Amino acid sequence: MAKGDWWRHGVIYQIYPRSFADSNGDGVGDLAGITARLDHLNDGTPASLGVDAIWLSPFYPSPMADFGYDVADYTGVDPIFGTLDDFDRLVAEAHARGIRVVVDLVPNHTSDRHPWFLESRSSRDNPKRDWYVWADSRPDGSPPNNWVSAFPRAGRAWTFDEATGQWYLHSFTPEQPDLNWWNPEVREAMDQVMRFWLDRGVDGFRVDVAHKMARDPELLDNPLVELDEEDLETTQEARDRRLAKLKSIPRRDEDWPEVHEILRRFRSTLDGYDDRMAVGEVYLLDLERLARYYGSGQDEFHLAHNFVFLTQPWKAEAFRSVVDEFNTLLPADAWPAWMLGDHDISRVASRYDEGGDGQARARVAAIMLLTLRGTPFVYMGDEIGQADGEIPPDRVVDVDGRDPERSPMQWDGSPGAGFSTGDPWLPVGSQAGTVNVAAQRDDPASMLSLFRRLIWYRKGSAALRGGDYRSLTDTPGGCYAYLRTAGDERLLVALNFTGQPLEYRVEGPARGRLELATDPARSPGDPVDLHPLRLAPDEGLVVRLEG
Repeated sequence: MAKGDWWRHGVIYQIYPRSFADSNGDGVGDLAGITARLDHLNDGTPASLGVDAIWLSPFYPSPMADFGYDVADYTGVDPIFGTLDDFDRLVAEAHARGIRVVVDLVPNHTSDRHPWFLESRSSRDNPKRDWYVWADSRPDGSPPNNWVSAFPRAGRAWTFDEATGQWYLHSFTPEQPDLNWWNPEVREAMDQVMRFWLDRGVDGFRVDVAHKMARDPELLDNPLVELDEEDLETTQEARDRRLAKLKSIPRRDEDWPEVHEILRRFRSTLDGYDDRMAVGEVYLLDLERLARYYGSGQDEFHLAHNFVFLTQPWKAEAFRSVVDEFNTLLPADAWPAWMLGDHDISRVASRYDEGGDGQARARVAAIMLLTLRGTPFVYMGDEIGQADGEIPPDRVVDVDGRDPERSPMQWDGSPGAGFSTGDPWLPVGSQAGTVNVAAQRDDPASMLSLFRRLIWYRKGSAALRGGDYRSLTDTPGGCYAYLRTAGDERLLVALNFTGQPLEYRVEGPARGRLELATDPARSPGDPVDLHPLRLAPDEGLVVRLEG
């Protein structure tokens, strides 16, 4: 594998282990299943997807109150996913194919069954009492402040412990008590966790809810925000509405200045190893605050997920505005990261679907994601245009309504979609019979073929891997166009976000050469008129400018 800043030019693919591939027929995906499917991700040829790294959501021992994000042991593997030997085999097999391995680090909270918390909860005098956030009641017996859980169903962010007569903080479920990052022993313990996995060969970390690690040490109230009853629902629309209302409100339970000192220590640990990285989950819908998580560009996160980008409506002007603004806010040495889906948000093919145009829009989204300046993250299944699963009420398991985007990966048209020979832990999507890897593998018009062409083309393009980006603002409404350049390579990316044809007169030469298109009927190498450039409804093109 090439050394250096692989995280700048590579494509990173997220795997939610429970839903990717089940090797033993128990209905739950596992590490051995991932290993068996690595050739789909990259076998060294354009017949594979060609990704450069995988990011694994948690596989640690856990009671699964939040499906692995409630960690009971940071240095083990839950038996449902396999063993440490299975993990080591996965890393070795991935590295043999040139695939880096990034694992989830969950430093904000543990499970309430983690040995640290069991000790902390045992008495007020226990040496680990201060490893978590404990506080007395208010004079009227109510919780220490008005902080609420990120999950509306969980209510307030405090649970009273009858045995010791104090409340403990949990930013998510009561089974996920928050660690106290003001305690230097906590910082040292998490440093040892990082070293455990780095010594095993992992190439980096995705740091879960990084912005939550530091909070007001005085535990003062958050400003009040008016939420309607509809805002508390678990639909994607309700989540977006909730976040929009909270966006501009200064909060005391997250994004406290001390977080940057914590991240500098993380970076120092990583820099002690060869060629490692960290990407932060920083769910702040404020680009200026998000940019701060890069520090100087060399001393905090290498990358940070941009949820402002991810939560935009399907409008060319909205995406262009976010990309342009974020590029101006980043420190000189910093590098953006882009994603359009993960295990917490409705899938691209469903989220942007209006009247059955979800697949067409997903193709445009794929070209945008994989041609912007920055590191693209692809969520498993998006490469085949997989839609959200349909979850009957009696099969709902997630506390925050995120089951649809976590339905099993669709490998083939069999009853278990090739995911499992048993009963899958979540229902297989209704479209699995036609939207699956096997059906698309040899179809040049498929979504999978488009993703493969994009990723393999990207590998050979200096302009796309690391070149300059310039937004073109003289485009008609509904069109997002930009130039990617490196040396003599000049690529025009033009994306039509509307269901109507568009014409756009591109400045410069009258003709270019087609490189990539959402329309499989277009042939790479064909000449393309630029005076004007004609875009079909929901079409995206990459055109090489010559002369």
